[in-house]
Amino acid sequence: MEFSAKQIAGILNGVIEGDADAKITKLAKIEEGVPGSISFLANPLYTQYLYTTKASLVIISKDYVLTGPVSTTLIRVDNPGNAFAKLLEMYNQVKLNKSGISKQSYISDSAKVGANIYAGEFGVISDNAVIGNNVKIYPQCFVGENVVIGDNTTLFAGVKIYSDCVIGKNCIIHSGTVIGSDGFRFAPENEEGNKKIPQIGNVIIEDDVEIGANCAIDRATLGSTILRKGVKFDNLVHIAHNVEIGENSYLAACNVVAGSTKIGKNCMFSGQVGIVGHLKIADNTIITAQSGISKDIRKPGEVYSGSPAWEASKYRKAYVHFKNLDSLVQRVDKLEKK
Repeated sequence: MEFSAKQIAGILNGVIEGDADAKITKLAKIEEGVPGSISFLANPLYTQYLYTTKASLVIISKDYVLTGPVSTTLIRVDNPGNAFAKLLEMYNQVKLNKSGISKQSYISDSAKVGANIYAGEFGVISDNAVIGNNVKIYPQCFVGENVVIGDNTTLFAGVKIYSDCVIGKNCIIHSGTVIGSDGFRFAPENEEGNKKIPQIGNVIIEDDVEIGANCAIDRATLGSTILRKGVKFDNLVHIAHNVEIGENSYLAACNVVAGSTKIGKNCMFSGQVGIVGHLKIADNTIITAQSGISKDIRKPGEVYSGSPAWEASKYRKAYVHFKNLDSLVQRVDKLEKK
């Protein structure tokens, strides 16, 4: 891909200072700029690099006043950060705009496939699957029987979707994620061991959901495990059987949610949060990193910390005393000796 400074200025509604014909083929950080690259200056901490960068083009604020000569062409815009984000999005769309069906992929005769799909090498689309328009299925993906995938959804390499699961429109599922594997349920039978309970439900993922790499979303025992519209997962998240995650909730890496727990809308969980089963978590709940949730959270908008977790404001006060526990014990010992 090659663009001129003039073309980029047109896209960003910016004003050029320098060579309008400068050619751009890549994006780069301002401190690592090379000829043919474009960068931006938004954080004042990086101002020094504007005067030394070898990037051919730099996006800066309309209000920025130069304090020395620059060798790069400038494009002045209202908000450099937002402008560069727009370029990143455009670049990503072009880069990932794949289409065509590889001869080394397999699509069942009973599957229904929409227009303009991409199916990469060694991908499998099983019997009675329904694939929407503009879906991208990268190499080595598996789509099980009766799976439904909505328009404009992308499965990156190595995603596995078990039978009967439903994926909405405009979803992104990153490499290594497994959707619809069995929930972890066993019933005590006798002294010889436990009996596996069949998991005959499915997973439903609504529109505009993004799931990171190497996540596991278990199918329900009965009914559905559900990720509502706009949910975002980081990498290495595990969701157990019959869990429901509310709209626009965000879960960072290594979150684990046990079976049948219901999480509300607009929740934000930091890394390594663990939640036991059969709980209800209210809308707008925030849980800090490495917290363990062992009881319902009924009041919306609360912040929880610790393991077992409790209200963050109370946790912080208690932690002050915990840090001073050793000196407190020494004082008590002295008093007891006296």
